[in-house]
Amino acid sequence: MHLADETITLLPFDESDFELFLEISTCPQIMRHVGKTLTYDEVKLIFKIRLQPWNRQSDGWLLFCITEIANGEKLGSIGLRILNHDAKIAEIGFLIRVKAQGRGIANSALTILKEYAYYKLTINKLVAFCSVDNLSSYKLLEKQGFVREGCLKQNNFINNQYTDDYIYGLCKSAL
Repeated sequence: MHLADETITLLPFDESDFELFLEISTCPQIMRHVGKTLTYDEVKLIFKIRLQPWNRQSDGWLLFCITEIANGEKLGSIGLRILNHDAKIAEIGFLIRVKAQGRGIANSALTILKEYAYYKLTINKLVAFCSVDNLSSYKLLEKQGFVREGCLKQNNFINNQYTDDYIYGLCKSAL
């Protein structure tokens, strides 16, 4: 499986992506919108789980490493997990290294992943959960056509406080 545009490629996570996963998962600036900053041992355990074989019946995440074609630099991750197999609903998520943010990387990766999800995996609806404080992520979702379907109060517990999340959805029929 090879997913790409003219600037980036998405390849399923493999062992070589551990350092990227470690950097992102232990970065307080990134994790402040996601969950607690992980320890090295927690990252190792979660990474091992993320490397499990994935198929359309899986409940876990299918993660892709986002790599810049021009120089081979690993910029972040993007993935999906099927929440409802019968209704063909999948959650998407993305995390971009701090030094790569603001360059349109997540926008390109999300465009590629949407195409893959809708037309290769035959997903009917994509959903995304986003901290109400994560302006750049929810603006990207809106730019990509996702509709804010609600606000989930106290949906997460980050840095010893409850946080609210927006839920976004995009049905294939809306394309």
